[in-house]
Order: sequence, then structure tokens, then C-alpha cells
Amino acid sequence: QVQLVESGGGLVQAGGSLRLSCAASGSTFSIDRIGWYRQAPGKQRELVATTSSDGSNIVYRDSVKGRFTISRDTAKNTVYLQMNSLKPEDTALYYCYARIGGTYSYWGRGTQVTVSS
Repeated sequence: QVQLVESGGGLVQAGGSLRLSCAASGSTFSIDRIGWYRQAPGKQRELVATTSSDGSNIVYRDSVKGRFTISRDTAKNTVYLQMNSLKPEDTALYYCYARIGGTYSYWGRGTQVTVSS
């Protein structure tokens, strides 16, 4: 079992920045992949950025490449998403995600990011 708690969301103007944090607890040693998804109203949940446990394999969705950076502090069991040059289309509920054993998925409750134009 893994518990995930997100923080850092908020309201920001277009072009601004936010940093999301996700604190993991429980069986964190078993996590093989962790990262962020988002879901805008009326749309499906989509991958934003994920990283392997050792940081050797990072995936970003195309629309955030060059603007968002995922990082992980293993000592603190925390994963971050630095979001720069935010756009109104980045507005969504951002969820932290963790996977164990290549199979079992865990989700946080989400943190709202709203970008005004």
C-alpha cells in the first residue's frame, strides 16, 4: 500500500510558475514508477510526467516538454513537478500517481491548478 498526498496547486496568471509536491508514504520502497497525471473538466485523465524509481527513464507529454520538470527526492519520498510558462490549457486537477510491481497503481486526491489568461 502507498499513500500519496499532493500540495502546491493554486491560481496563477499565464506565464507564471508553480511547483507541485507529492509526498509518498507506506511501501515506498516498492514503487517502480511515480509521477503526475491531470484531468480537466469534461476530459480524460492524461499523463503529464512520470519517472522511474531511479530517474533513468522520464516521460513527458509533448505539450509540457521544455516547460515542466519532474524530480524526485528519495530521502524525503517526495516527487515534484516544476511548472513554468503556464498556459490556460494547463488548468486541471493534477494527480500524483505511483506504480508498484509494474501492475498496481495508486493515486492521490489531486491538487487544483488554475491558469488565468
